[in-house]
Amino acid sequence: MTDPARPQTNLLSLTEAQMAALVHGFGWSSYRTGQILRWLYQRRARTIAQMTDLSQKDRDKLSEIATIQRTYDCTVLESTDGTRKLLLTLDDGFRIETVLIPDEDRLTLCVSTQVGCMLDCGFCLTGTMGLKRNLKSHEIVDQVLTAQDHLTSEERLTNLVFMGMGEPLANIDALSTAIHCLLNKSWGLGWSPRRITVSTAGLAGRLNDVAALGVNLAISLNGTTEEQRQHLMPAVSQIASLKTLMSACRRYPLAPTRRLTFEYVLLAGVNDRDEDAHRLVKLLNGIRCKMNLIPFNEFPGSAFRRPADRNVLSFQRILTQAGINAFIRKSRGRDVLGACGQLGNVPTGASPVALTQIESRC
Repeated sequence: MTDPARPQTNLLSLTEAQMAALVHGFGWSSYRTGQILRWLYQRRARTIAQMTDLSQKDRDKLSEIATIQRTYDCTVLESTDGTRKLLLTLDDGFRIETVLIPDEDRLTLCVSTQVGCMLDCGFCLTGTMGLKRNLKSHEIVDQVLTAQDHLTSEERLTNLVFMGMGEPLANIDALSTAIHCLLNKSWGLGWSPRRITVSTAGLAGRLNDVAALGVNLAISLNGTTEEQRQHLMPAVSQIASLKTLMSACRRYPLAPTRRLTFEYVLLAGVNDRDEDAHRLVKLLNGIRCKMNLIPFNEFPGSAFRRPADRNVLSFQRILTQAGINAFIRKSRGRDVLGACGQLGNVPTGASPVALTQIESRC
C-alpha cells in the first residue's frame, strides 16, 4: 500500500545513477534501469502501468513508492503561420512557454529554462516578469516530451534551441542534466549535439560549460558599445562587460567545423544604424561565426519599435560585405506572442495595445 505521508518519487526527476540505486533497492537486475528510463524518454510513458515489459507485480511494487509526473495542463495557441506556442502549467502553478517553429524542412522547438528571468533586458517580455524560479531538469526535458506528444504522425523535431524563457547558463546544472538525457542514445532521446543550441545573454564565465556539453553556442549581443549594451541589458552588463564577453568568445574552444552564433535584436533608432553595423564588424573581427539579425518583435507595454525593412537590409548588407555570414531571422508566431522576446506574461498596467495593431505596424 502507498504511504500517504510519504511523497512519491517522480521517476522523471531521477538521474541514471539514482534510477540504478532505486532498481538495486528493489533487488532487481541492473537491466531494469535502462528499461524504465526507455519507457520514460523514448516511449514517453505517463503511468507506470504502461511499462508492460515489467511484470504486474513489479509495476505494483514500483507504484507504491513512485509515479511519473508529466505535464497534463497544456494549452496550445496556434499562429496563422503554423507556429504553436505551448503553455505548460507546473506542479506549483507557475506557467512556462515553449514554442514549435516550422520552417520548410525543419521543425524547431524553443525551450525554456527558468520561470521568468534573472535578467532585465529591455527588449524582452520575459525580463519584465523577474525570476520566479529555476526549472528542474525534468521540467526542461518534459517540454520536449510534451511537444512530441502534440506532433502529427508526419512531423518530427529537427532542432532544439534553449532560447525560451530564462537565462540558460544561470541554471547550468539542471540544463546539463537535461541535455544529457536528450543526448543519451541508449535510453534517452538520442539527439545529435549539432542539433542543439544553447543561447546566453552573455554570462562570459560559463561559456566553457556549454563547450563541455558539445552543443552549439549562441550569444545575444544587441549592443556595439559598453554604454549601449548597459542601456539595453543592464543586469548582464554588470556580470560581464562587452569587452570581457568578447574576450571569452575569442577564447572559446571551437571545433574546426563549428562556428559561434551571435544574435542581435534590431531596435528602431536605437542600434540599427549603419554606424552600429560597422562597429559590429570590428567587434567580430577574427571570430569564426555567423550572425542572426532579429528585427524586434513588439509586445504590449514596450517602448521599442521594430525597424523598417530597409534598415534591416542595410544593416545586413554592411555585415555581409565585410565577410560575415548574416541572416535575418524570420519572425514566427507574433500573433500569439510566440516570437523571439515575446514569451511571458504581459506586464500589469501595460498599454492595452491589441496584438492585431502590433501586427499591422510590423
